[in-house]
Amino acid sequence: MLNEGDIHNTDFSSELKFTTSRSGGKGGQHVNKVSTKVELHFDYLHSAILEDEQKGLIGLKLKSFINKEGVLTVTAQEERSQYMNKKKAVEKFYSMLERAFRKTKKRIATKPGPAYNKKRLESKHKRSDIKKMRMRWKGEE
Repeated sequence: MLNEGDIHNTDFSSELKFTTSRSGGKGGQHVNKVSTKVELHFDYLHSAILEDEQKGLIGLKLKSFINKEGVLTVTAQEERSQYMNKKKAVEKFYSMLERAFRKTKKRIATKPGPAYNKKRLESKHKRSDIKKMRMRWKGEE
């Protein structure tokens, strides 16, 4: 099973497919002529590298990036060159996998400490004293 640290050392290139299209944004007339937007497609359900548990984690944690056919799609169009966008898409893909495989630490419930309790009680007494003072003022009128 791949750990989150091993992901960057694993070569997914044989299972990745790329498509390009025209990108919006900066570039002027150049944008209308060149396909710089890159979409990375990864069919994680049929991956030979991933185990069933990992496929389940991807399906659960990255479901907003998965289409109806079960293909994980990553898009990059920030740069003006196709090569740079392809590089960015691959980086995004690896960071998404790393995030999906990361185990969340279980929260351990703690009790409030004595200093907190003392401070809380002091603020309650202070508020109580303020209200008592108001009652005295009302009684004199």
